[in-house]
Amino acid sequence: MAGLISYLRGNEKKTAIVAKERLQIILAHERAGRNAPTPDYLPALQEELMVVIAKYIHIDRESINVQLEKHGEYDVLELNITLPDKMRLNR
Repeated sequence: MAGLISYLRGNEKKTAIVAKERLQIILAHERAGRNAPTPDYLPALQEELMVVIAKYIHIDRESINVQLEKHGEYDVLELNITLPDKMRLNR
């Protein structure tokens, strides 16, 4: 019954869950084409992350680094964000 109520209400997914699902889809597509040395979606991913982070704090484009590395049989998406010493909130 609770599941039916949740379905009818149309509960929205949290942002973190949506982001996780998107990353899983991207990695699944990348695994399908393992011969490509550098995935072509990384610049677009970096740009989207920049837009999302800019909603909350002022950050330079060079402060976000996205890399895909291979560790054994696993692909690891590494995201590094350098936060400024004095953060200006964008709210």
